Amino acid sequence: MEENLDPKIKKDEKLVERNLRPQSLAEFIGQNKLKEQLDIFLRAAKERKEALDHILFYGPPGLGKTTLAFLMAKEMGVTIKITSGPALTRAGDLASILSAMKKGGVLFIDEVHRLNKIVEETLYAAMEDFALDIVLGKGPSARSVRLNLEKFTVVGATTRIGLISGPMRDRFGYVQQLDFYEDDSLTEIVSRTADVLGVKVDLGAAVEIAKRARGTPRIANRLLRRVRDYAQINNDGLITINEAREALEMLGVDELGLSEADRKYLDVVKKNYGGGPVGVENIAAALTEDVGTITDVYEPYLMKKGLVKRTPRGRVVV
Repeated sequence: MEENLDPKIKKDEKLVERNLRPQSLAEFIGQNKLKEQLDIFLRAAKERKEALDHILFYGPPGLGKTTLAFLMAKEMGVTIKITSGPALTRAGDLASILSAMKKGGVLFIDEVHRLNKIVEETLYAAMEDFALDIVLGKGPSARSVRLNLEKFTVVGATTRIGLISGPMRDRFGYVQQLDFYEDDSLTEIVSRTADVLGVKVDLGAAVEIAKRARGTPRIANRLLRRVRDYAQINNDGLITINEAREALEMLGVDELGLSEADRKYLDVVKKNYGGGPVGVENIAAALTEDVGTITDVYEPYLMKKGLVKRTPRGRVVV
């Protein structure tokens, strides 16, 4: 029989999760060029007392696209609604959300590349004209009614910008890529997260965790939690560089940040296909993974590290 968690524990966990997110754009660590640009756009829009232009963020998962959307809404002093491409299955779903948007509000659409065609075409007019054309009735008696909307901002996030249609991309006034983080930024993130969690971590340990976090804050925070568990059992909770290395080795995360899954990918291409070239479909089949997972999760970091190349004939291990 499943036991219910104490409501106080649930509340404390939610509070910790909220505190892990930066509370202002100035507190957001990394992506300095992007932050500088956003700060200008936000200040200009506030001075004009207008809604922000529509914004599209793209890049690998875990780099802060959702966090940035929350921060922009907070900086503008407006409400934010959260949804995702797969959740908007009908035009009526979108109309319901948009008709309830308040002036200047932010609509964050995660996985925006997965919007179906009808919903996407409905969104075009809403983003451009801030209006929805609704058809009432059926057959010869059907009539179209235009519903005017408050001016709002769509913030889209995607890991696969190539799957977004040209007309959809053109509706966004600002399109920006989020890149992997440098180790010094990740070290700062690990130290900040440790403070929020009430964990004691040496600078050397924070650096070690950052080096193995694949350039991704989400992974850095996840590794810190697991290292915290290890140190709690083996060193009274203090995280030193030795505890960090031992815990990360136990988790199968090597000095390059490669996981067991990454090493399997490299082994498959090397041993089964002589180092390549080999098609991504064959790699996915050998690893029993989805092609999207291979291209969106495995390969970006392997390519950044110079371990894999994409060629016209397929993938090649360098």
